[in-house]
Amino acid sequence: MSELKRLTVADNVVVSMDFVLKADGEVIEDSSTSEPIQFLQGAGQVLPSLEGQLYGMAVGDHKEITLSAAEGYGEVDTEAYSDVPRSEFPKEISLQPGVELQLKDEDGDVHYARIEKVDARHVRLNFNHALAGKELHFDVRIVALRNASAEEIEHGHAH
Repeated sequence: MSELKRLTVADNVVVSMDFVLKADGEVIEDSSTSEPIQFLQGAGQVLPSLEGQLYGMAVGDHKEITLSAAEGYGEVDTEAYSDVPRSEFPKEISLQPGVELQLKDEDGDVHYARIEKVDARHVRLNFNHALAGKELHFDVRIVALRNASAEEIEHGHAH
């Protein structure tokens, strides 16, 4: 009689995971307020450094994971700021610090930015990820695992 192999987090396994993410002592995201996240391990759907820490975990396993800024969303790029004349913004956009914007460039590519500051003539946009420069603290628990279907592997994400 062969022994059943316990399924663990590995490439091409669909992972359902509860987590709490904190940065600077503040809760940034908590899956208990929604549902566990579900992703295809090895497909780059979560931070590579986080994904790397999950290999070998099984249903019910819990782990606290700390990622440096470089392992998370990178260091703050001092070149990722742009001063744009106020006149270039439509009147209906609230020009307040912290407002997040989606902007399209000449090629139609979408870029995300946050308003950093506003003065009489310019709006300073910050194109860094909101968590750039921050150490990230994850508290994770694996709640379900299953082998991905051929279609999920082909598409690169869980269905």
